[in-house]
Amino acid sequence: MSRPRIYLDHAATTPVLPQARAAMAEALERWANPSSPHAEGRAAKAALEDARRRIKAALGWSGDLIFTATASEAAALAFRRCHEVGPKPALSTVEHDAIRSQVPEGEGWNLHVDENGLLAPDGLSTWLHLGGRGLIAVQHANSETGVVQPIAQIGEAVDAAGSFLLVDCAQSAGKLPMPPADLIIVSSSKVGGPPGAAALLVRDLKLLVPTGGQERGYRRGTENLPAILGWAAALEADAWDFDRLNRLRARLDVRLMCEGAEIVGQGAGRLPTIGAYAMEHMSAMAQLVQFDALGFAVSAGSACSSGKVKTSHVLAAMGAPPEFADKVIRVSFGPTTSEAEVDAFANAWTSLAASSKARAA
Repeated sequence: MSRPRIYLDHAATTPVLPQARAAMAEALERWANPSSPHAEGRAAKAALEDARRRIKAALGWSGDLIFTATASEAAALAFRRCHEVGPKPALSTVEHDAIRSQVPEGEGWNLHVDENGLLAPDGLSTWLHLGGRGLIAVQHANSETGVVQPIAQIGEAVDAAGSFLLVDCAQSAGKLPMPPADLIIVSSSKVGGPPGAAALLVRDLKLLVPTGGQERGYRRGTENLPAILGWAAALEADAWDFDRLNRLRARLDVRLMCEGAEIVGQGAGRLPTIGAYAMEHMSAMAQLVQFDALGFAVSAGSACSSGKVKTSHVLAAMGAPPEFADKVIRVSFGPTTSEAEVDAFANAWTSLAASSKARAA
């Protein structure tokens, strides 16, 4: 019998939790449109608003919540006003492509990071001095390296300057406390909820441009009620044991370092569910093929770009030369990841690293 595959790509999508599946199955019995005025529609609307309340409570958010289909759509909502009025927005150079795509090249400020992927204070100070009441976007936990930005400190400086902070929390929501921000992007599929549900958390709706339609006129399209109810159930399941996941990631770090791996962002605080590792003598794409053949699902970079043979803009922004960045893969954990699975991957890494080193000799 073949050995069961080991899934270590939870940062791309975490498998749907049993609690979320049960909630979705029940929700499929409520087929009505929440915007319809009849009894069935009103029942669906009540379920939608209850889910909104539950998700806000689970995330500890007291402001408004606008449901979207994806985190990318939430980003587009957040940037709509800054494209119509105000100064150029500013982005950290390690933002996800979903954020970077909102600002055409040359129409925004680049805020650089240090070798550990942390926002450089001098660049932020300069932009705040020159930028006026603009929008700054900073990812809470980087989707490729797991590096966590000091959002509380950044937020204090942004708020004091009269600017506005957008934080991409797609990776951290439901795992870390929500940071203080004006706008926050959150997603269902990273926490054991189903794909097809995301949201923009909004401190003040005046920051958005209404376009008509659903979600109080800020987003067009029927809400995905089954996915939203599944998301609420996933958050309430409280499935993420971070003490355990910290130990697992530390265990993998030590094992791979002993085999010559370099760990990206090791000098900064990192989300316990993500590790980025470089194997000296083998490209990331070759590693993905080899690990997949051995029964391991890992990735190179974020899910939106890992299938493309290109240098990671995140690693480039951290000052990594292309020949190093080309060798980095991402390993990410979820609620069901076990010590035995981590050890099995470490053993496979050891074997692959040894064989690649022998071929290079």
